[in-house]
Amino acid sequence: MGLPARLRSPAAGRPHGPWLRAWTLAAGLTALLVLAPVASLAVEALQGSGGLWPHLLAHVLPPSLVETGLLLAGVGAVVVVVGTGAAWLVAAYEFPGRRLLDWALLLPLAVPTYIGAYAYLDLLHPVGPVQSAVRALLGYARPRDLILPDLRSLPGCILLLGFVLYPYVYLPTRALFLMQSATLVEAGRSLGAGPGAVFLRVALPLARPAIALGASLALLEALNDIGAAEFLGVRTLTVSIYDTWVNRSDLAGAAGLALVMLAACLGLIAVERRARRGRGYAGAAQRPRRMSRTILAGPAALVALGAGLVPVALGFLAPASYLAVEAVRRLHVAGLSGAILSESLNTLLYAGLATLVATTLGLLVAAGPRLLGGRWRGMLLRCATFGYAIPGAILAIGLLPPLAALDGLLDGASRALTGLPLAAMGLGTGAALVYAYVVRFLAVTTGSSEAGLARVPRSLGDAARVLGRGPAGALAQVHLPLTWPAVLGGALLVFVDCVKELPATLILRPLNVETLATHLYGEAARGTYEDGAVAALLIVAVGLLPVALLLRVSTPKA
Repeated sequence: MGLPARLRSPAAGRPHGPWLRAWTLAAGLTALLVLAPVASLAVEALQGSGGLWPHLLAHVLPPSLVETGLLLAGVGAVVVVVGTGAAWLVAAYEFPGRRLLDWALLLPLAVPTYIGAYAYLDLLHPVGPVQSAVRALLGYARPRDLILPDLRSLPGCILLLGFVLYPYVYLPTRALFLMQSATLVEAGRSLGAGPGAVFLRVALPLARPAIALGASLALLEALNDIGAAEFLGVRTLTVSIYDTWVNRSDLAGAAGLALVMLAACLGLIAVERRARRGRGYAGAAQRPRRMSRTILAGPAALVALGAGLVPVALGFLAPASYLAVEAVRRLHVAGLSGAILSESLNTLLYAGLATLVATTLGLLVAAGPRLLGGRWRGMLLRCATFGYAIPGAILAIGLLPPLAALDGLLDGASRALTGLPLAAMGLGTGAALVYAYVVRFLAVTTGSSEAGLARVPRSLGDAARVLGRGPAGALAQVHLPLTWPAVLGGALLVFVDCVKELPATLILRPLNVETLATHLYGEAARGTYEDGAVAALLIVAVGLLPVALLLRVSTPKA
């Protein structure tokens, strides 16, 4: 017999009315806050661009679309080849150094794209250490006697972004390779297929969903980038949006370009979903046996280790070593500046507040369908996570009109009631920046909370109901104690993403307030690379936190 109707699981029966109304209101407001920037972009774009639209359509949008398309195609090819190849290398072969390489291949995740560009611009400068060493080795005395290809180009940007973003493909693909049943690979081997044929005809088709997911995330990050593309002279849609707003003061034009970019983001997501559609693979009922690794020795082992170390060196070791050396030099000459300390505090303040709000809302939104049931509540959850598909520049541009309107309404109300003007509470304040961070990364905390709640047996929630606990009591006393590692992991990822976020911070930060990311952007724009090394190194150090977390959770249990 089942439980009495009054004690039945909330998902199966009618939940408590007050809790349902409260959750619906909170989740609906959260979804509205996420979708408001997109609606604002559409309204702003429809107002026209003061005669600048013909110029934007003729001279800004076409080259930006072409450069963005070429960049995405190139970056996609690099991350798929490097990420998939690295994943197969550590999953299918055993050689000295494989265990070290297994986690070292994740390290480029700690390097934001704009920091990679910042470091390599100085490393590969005509009078930088790399070109100077090459000229000395070849016997050239002057820089103009031998000049290597300039990194400031579309191919240079593709290679840099590719070697920084490939872990997005490496991580899920490696996990899928490790979880594959050994019988599938060994069946291919028993039929006479060599290592290459087994990879191309057995392993690669099975890994396609993971590759598509990782590639789409990497390309969304490439679309969101503004610093690396601008530093390297590639005029992407993101750079054009920022330039149209900041240099031309054309909000409507920037909004129109942002809508085009948002359509590109949604197109990427649709392509990823289509690539994974119908590609689920069922395993045996029992736990699958791990694929046995092919043992390499001698020259083959050295080649494998060297091939695996190349992306680690290019994506992490070279930029991180440069930043460490330059930071030590800067500290030795000038010490630690007060500006760096204040910028670090600003960064921690805004990132910490956004993390707290995003974690609370994420847990609230994820817990509703679990505790209260209902398919439409799941739809509210999906709407609340839409912000992750919106690049920071688009989000910031979309937030400008509603925040300005809010300030106008509050100021008008204050003048009517008290006769006194009201200082800005939205646009140009830290609240706007925190709002942007929360909308951008709410999907991370919601996803982690949803995954943690899914691991809690529903019978525990039923037991809490039997003992007289409502949805809030069940969440606080049963679900949260069991899901806090997942919630904490999501909060950590959001905090690091907020520290690294550049486009939204550039547009929405309060006047005369700098964070570590904007400080670094300013130093790179001025060409004073050594002055930004300390800030860049601090951002990379913070970025190592999620890498350490991923190392703990990314290896499937045997």
